[in-house]
Amino acid sequence: MIVVAGEALIDLVPQAAGDTCAPLVPACGGGPYNTARALARLGSAVGFCSRISSDPFGTLLADRLRADNVDLGLVQRGPEPTTLALAAVDADGSAAYTFYCQGTADRLFTLPGPLPAETRAVSFGTCSLVLEPGAGAYEELMYREARAGRFIALDPNIRAGLIEDPDAYRARFDRMLGSVSLLKLSEEDAQWLGFDPAVRSSAGPAAVVVTRGAAGLTVHTREGDYSVPGEAVAVIDTIGAGDTVNAALLHALSELDLLSAQALTGMSEDHWRQVLGFAARAAALTCARAGADPPFAHETRGLQSH
Repeated sequence: MIVVAGEALIDLVPQAAGDTCAPLVPACGGGPYNTARALARLGSAVGFCSRISSDPFGTLLADRLRADNVDLGLVQRGPEPTTLALAAVDADGSAAYTFYCQGTADRLFTLPGPLPAETRAVSFGTCSLVLEPGAGAYEELMYREARAGRFIALDPNIRAGLIEDPDAYRARFDRMLGSVSLLKLSEEDAQWLGFDPAVRSSAGPAAVVVTRGAAGLTVHTREGDYSVPGEAVAVIDTIGAGDTVNAALLHALSELDLLSAQALTGMSEDHWRQVLGFAARAAALTCARAGADPPFAHETRGLQSH
């Protein structure tokens, strides 16, 4: 099982790109939430670890997870409202967000008990690592599971408008890197963090995957750097594309029985290109749809096990 830890929220998406007065359509979202659904749709056994409101939006979020066969055994529930993210979609399909998150349920996440024994990896990211007091609990969970020897994936998915103290956030990011096996981030994330993915450290992640939009994906490892191009697609919007990449990377590594820091260190160029290519295809399918609607396994070309 892969456990995804982090927030679930509602995206309010305008029906017409670039029109501030266009009607807003609520859609289930949140980076970790999208990652969990994408993993399940691709065929991975996945559990979601979060705190979800008991309001109507929270009920919808939980129901959608169940419909995709995501295990909810680690989900906490609370009466506080669901976080809302207002999406502004440009003509090219890219999205920016304004968050309404004061006193919402997901930021009151507390450290859970032991994860299921079959947990192989834990994935973290996005708003859940910003909003206190929950952010501290997620960080503690990361360290606990890393000490237990589990594979840790991190996708910071920076939302700068939420980060009141950038220096404190960057310090937290630096602390976490020592526990991370796989780091996935965008070029924009790396620039905001002041992080050079090409500079490899023996104490840091075994691999760093950088998304470059339509240009594709690059992985930086201690053995070398490998890239694949993006897949050409008619873009509706990019909502959830990075989350799909995150899920596809984890799913592909699991399918190839390479879901460990040691295995990442020894991966061949062919395996990396196979994994990155799968992630690029999955992300392209998401971009061709409105909102965070990740692909199902039958919509992607399968990976061949080594």
